[in-house]
Amino acid sequence: MIYYKTDEQIELLRENCLLVSKVLTDIAGKIRPGMTGAQLDKEAEALIRDHGAVPGFKGLYGCPSTLLISINEQVVHGLPSTEPFKDGDIVSIDCGTLKHEYYGDAAYTFALGNISEEVMALLQTTKEALYRGIEQAKAGNRVGDISHAIQSYCEKTHNYGVVRELVGHGVGKKLHEKPNVPNFGKRGKGVVMKPGLVIAIEPMINMGRKEVKQLPDGWTIVTKDGMPSAHYEHTVAVRKTGADILSNHVMIEEAISKNKELQEVIAREPIKV
Repeated sequence: MIYYKTDEQIELLRENCLLVSKVLTDIAGKIRPGMTGAQLDKEAEALIRDHGAVPGFKGLYGCPSTLLISINEQVVHGLPSTEPFKDGDIVSIDCGTLKHEYYGDAAYTFALGNISEEVMALLQTTKEALYRGIEQAKAGNRVGDISHAIQSYCEKTHNYGVVRELVGHGVGKKLHEKPNVPNFGKRGKGVVMKPGLVIAIEPMINMGRKEVKQLPDGWTIVTKDGMPSAHYEHTVAVRKTGADILSNHVMIEEAISKNKELQEVIAREPIKV
């Protein structure tokens, strides 16, 4: 069943998504080579609880952490560790919160130190694909319109691999609700989007082939060919006039611009929708 949200419920979802964005902004201001995922995870949990919320991931499906931290060839669901980040790493961080019985969800990929032009192009393309998908998240369109916009841009235009096994999803009183929002598909197919639908759109794009596998930890998903992967995510509400982005990457990117340890190039301003 698809649960459509009232304006009041959407504002509760927005509150959570903005708290997730605040956590990612805090990370953006401090992440650097030499830090560890375990450090960031501990600080993120404290920040979330200081705001009267609880970590949305921790304990869900047995997840042991507040953040999911995926490095280089790790696509998603990487677990924080005590292994220091290195110069040249790309670090995808996914975060969720739960407050007032509703969830928030967003993700961002950070580039640490000296990143090759090829890897930076992957990050820029994945971020652009996110906003191309968001442009299609409007009443009357179908979920497949989002999927097609992301797939065609990443596969046909840039020859990257679009992960099939992992998809976006509805967000509400459960972190994962219907409908699924794949990053691949055909225009005009899938569920018709109506006002009040809240979905997480999250391209997971590989530099090489689309195939992935799970590591023995039961969580971490990696590319089969060992090539880097990028992941960006917004939670959006479908409105009559278009998509209402509930999370906020602008504040993350402002923090990145002030963090001299990060050499990431901001590819574009978020689309105003």
